Amino acid sequence: MSNIQIPTDKEITEGDIATYWFDEGILVSLSKPQKRTVELIKNNVTLVKGLSGNKPVPLLIYLSNSPVPDKETRKYSAEKVPEIYSAMAMVSKPGLSKLIMNMVFALKKPPIPMKSFTDAKEAKEWLKQFL
Repeated sequence: MSNIQIPTDKEITEGDIATYWFDEGILVSLSKPQKRTVELIKNNVTLVKGLSGNKPVPLLIYLSNSPVPDKETRKYSAEKVPEIYSAMAMVSKPGLSKLIMNMVFALKKPPIPMKSFTDAKEAKEWLKQFL
């Protein structure tokens, strides 16, 4: 997982919690390991809206191990997800994305289509239906 190559032929945007770029219309996010806070998530929502022209886009996210955010941050994240993403494919080591989904959407169904993958190519193929 840690051998993700940031492309040199695309425009790269560095955010507080992730590095972003577009690949065939899909927003790719390389997650950074810092603890999420409401403030960081707010800044990230603004950043993503700027990148996407204020339209929800499919997201392929490479998850990193980061500390568990507090309840308020998890609640805020869950509310903001459908504003910025149309679907989310999470690529991680087996088990990590499931753990994160269970934390953020404990008893609720995710507000957008979400799926966990260990293979980025499969994740990208799945996301193409949401373009």
